[in-house]
Amino acid sequence: MDEARREGLAIAGSTLAVPGLVDGGLVHTAPNLGWHHVRVSDLLDLPVEVDNEANLAALGELWFGSAPGDFLHVSGEIGIGAGLVVGGTLFRGARGLAGELGHVVVHPDGPACRCGGRGCLERYAGQEALLGACGLTGVPELLESLRAGEPGALEACERAGSALGIALTSAIHLMDPGTIVLGGVFAPLFPWIRDPVRQAMAARLTGMRHTVPDLTVSRLGSDAAPLGAAGQIIHRVLANPIATLTRRGENA
Repeated sequence: MDEARREGLAIAGSTLAVPGLVDGGLVHTAPNLGWHHVRVSDLLDLPVEVDNEANLAALGELWFGSAPGDFLHVSGEIGIGAGLVVGGTLFRGARGLAGELGHVVVHPDGPACRCGGRGCLERYAGQEALLGACGLTGVPELLESLRAGEPGALEACERAGSALGIALTSAIHLMDPGTIVLGGVFAPLFPWIRDPVRQAMAARLTGMRHTVPDLTVSRLGSDAAPLGAAGQIIHRVLANPIATLTRRGENA
């Protein structure tokens, strides 16, 4: 911020993407951070807006990606979130809390999850679960093992893809997206999880739908959420630049 001001640039806005349930600047819960009822503006000495990381990633895909029409963007990291875009608009739900795909139950008797439930998708397809299943410490190492055809890495991705496909089946029944876009850590892993995801969806959907939604990979990867955050501010500035600068206390 100081550097921007030294360059004579007005700061139009700042946004923090959080992997948790956010409503009106309050983080109700972010299980993977251990946060509960945290108002982020009280922690930072600067004006900042707060939004859900998966929602921002879906907006990034909408404005800067290549997903057509209505789509569901799945953002995979330690946790797994989703953002649904309908008619060019992000669907947030009644309180802005929609999209917690990572806590859809795929195995009711599965391992305990940080959210308090059991058998959640994150316990099978989250980054932590994937690395733990094959005894690796980082995504670059996992990718190297996959390219080398290591059986443990391949099996871990197959199990994760199958679990993701099961969870997406529930999402498809509820929301009927035209396209599913896999982003975040799922983007570099796409060549190895694509088929298990498709097979799991096809086994559960074709009896009713005949076909499954298109499954694609985000070309934005981990940049989707920052781009979505920036895009929100850009749209606001374009809609009313004077009001934006006035709110920030800058000279037009």
